[in-house]
Amino acid sequence: MFTFVWSRFTFVFDTKGRSLAVNLRQTEILDIARRDGRVSVDALSRQFTTSVQTIRKDLTELCTSGQLKRVHGGAILSESAAVIGYEERRQLNHDAKTRIARSCTADIAEGSCIFLNIGTTTEAVARALLGHQALTVVTNNLNIANILSANEGIEVMVAGGTLRRSDGGLTGSMTAKLIAQFKFDVAVIGCSALDEDGDILDFDLQEVDVSQTILDRARQSYLVSDASKFSRTAPVKIASLEHIDRFYTDSALPASLQEACSGWGTDLRLA
Repeated sequence: MFTFVWSRFTFVFDTKGRSLAVNLRQTEILDIARRDGRVSVDALSRQFTTSVQTIRKDLTELCTSGQLKRVHGGAILSESAAVIGYEERRQLNHDAKTRIARSCTADIAEGSCIFLNIGTTTEAVARALLGHQALTVVTNNLNIANILSANEGIEVMVAGGTLRRSDGGLTGSMTAKLIAQFKFDVAVIGCSALDEDGDILDFDLQEVDVSQTILDRARQSYLVSDASKFSRTAPVKIASLEHIDRFYTDSALPASLQEACSGWGTDLRLA
């Protein structure tokens, strides 16, 4: 797919040369969907300072063109676009994710039982764990399972559930029930956004349910997230930084949130 801009329109061409004319707002909506995997009608309405009816019309046009797929409250990438979007997300802030991952895994003792959830930063953690031995890693991320399969010194257990093809994630009640059988030494989770009050946010309610179960079953909880998540928003709360033992990131937090973390006892680690 390639594009060019003329006036207030962006012309999008697919691989067969067919074109679609969309407004620049729709182009930005697609960028957000590729970055986060999902868009919310309410969040887009606030971001673009326009009515929910206008956003719904944009989403309808993008879904008609096959670029998005409607879900309750918003839209997700179509399966073909999602693959490209997730690869792009892997490369986004790649160096920062690598530093964060190395900082996190330096604090994971050999012999531990840990959980890694869905996300490109937790995938970076998995790659950084390849030098470890005698670990048990439970995950609901097929990509992480594939990465860790290269190390025979790590026992890998996959928490089955409903496959989310866009990123290899497994979610749903089956996943949460399996996770509830464990007690993890460390749970390492990522997120889609971090609110200014310290709330950890995501888009998918089923994934949030799984993440909350993970945190409930862990002796220590680590959040890994690069600073780009500070400026994003998402509609569903996973937990608060108040309930996280260590937060690994690549940039200082806003002063008010850093002060709050100090009061909560949340340990901040800058990579």
